[in-house]
Amino acid sequence: MDNYGAHKREKATTWLKRHTRFVSHFVPTSPSWMNLVERCFGHLDNKAIKHGVFLSVAGLLASITAFLSAWNENPKHSIWTATVESIEEKLSRYRELSRIQPGCTSPKTRKRGKAAG
Repeated sequence: MDNYGAHKREKATTWLKRHTRFVSHFVPTSPSWMNLVERCFGHLDNKAIKHGVFLSVAGLLASITAFLSAWNENPKHSIWTATVESIEEKLSRYRELSRIQPGCTSPKTRKRGKAAG
């Protein structure tokens, strides 16, 4: 599960305590590997599911299996291209921005032109 608050509500935690076969594992919500997983599901959705008409679960599974077979025929490695320096720079900018308090800047105002007459 991600760290979404709904998983931590009393109703959810009570249910999980009653159903001990389910074990919660919370994962970070913004790691780069998660982006890759979401992208893979996006391809699956766009290429195999979105425009399909499935009359049964078996039909849906067949479409997913066919997509995955084709996808795996030509696998591509994910190569990490970010440098330590670029990551540290982004963290530094984030830390600087996170010091800004809400409401500390005035909203930009648009200048209104004269009404055409």
